[in-house]
Amino acid sequence: MDSRPLLQQLVSALQCLPSVGRKSAQRMAYYLLEKNRQGGMSMSAVIDKAMREIKNCERCRNYTELPLCDICSNVKRDDTMVCVVESPADAAAIEATASFSGKYFILMGSLSPLDGIGPEEIGLDKLQLIIEEEACQEIIIATSATVEGEATAHFIASMVSHIENKEIRTSRLAQGVPVGGELEYLDQSTLALSLANRQNL
Repeated sequence: MDSRPLLQQLVSALQCLPSVGRKSAQRMAYYLLEKNRQGGMSMSAVIDKAMREIKNCERCRNYTELPLCDICSNVKRDDTMVCVVESPADAAAIEATASFSGKYFILMGSLSPLDGIGPEEIGLDKLQLIIEEEACQEIIIATSATVEGEATAHFIASMVSHIENKEIRTSRLAQGVPVGGELEYLDQSTLALSLANRQNL
């Protein structure tokens, strides 16, 4: 049981958000208490419900309240293309370009042996099953242009090349993605161009 005053607890709780330090959290807390208590209560209720009810899609691992996310359950999406990304934010960034009509698989990270993150931790066994059992003809690897992202991309390409009895094209996002860049921070035009000019691996 936290014995600190509620104001201190509120400030500390707000600091769990990325890039929010103590001063920013304090400003937020004072704003909610002074000017928008109703907004704070609504936000609290939505956060509570979201934390309890949002889970991972059974197929692609994106966030959803349902067994399958909107993309996986959409029969109009192209089953022959699967875009592999590191996070739901990356999938959302690609969706915002309106240039991809296939489906996704979300790794929720990248390979990092030093941190104990191997193929199973990022769901590559599940990805392999999707490739083997669904109508997949192309895997678009859209991991970030970091050391871990590149290692993950090469591992996936190697895994796909060893799948028997299926001809699967493996491609990688092309020009426009800078080394060390994170997909979610790229502008839509750059990301769309990278997707359109993907390269075979």
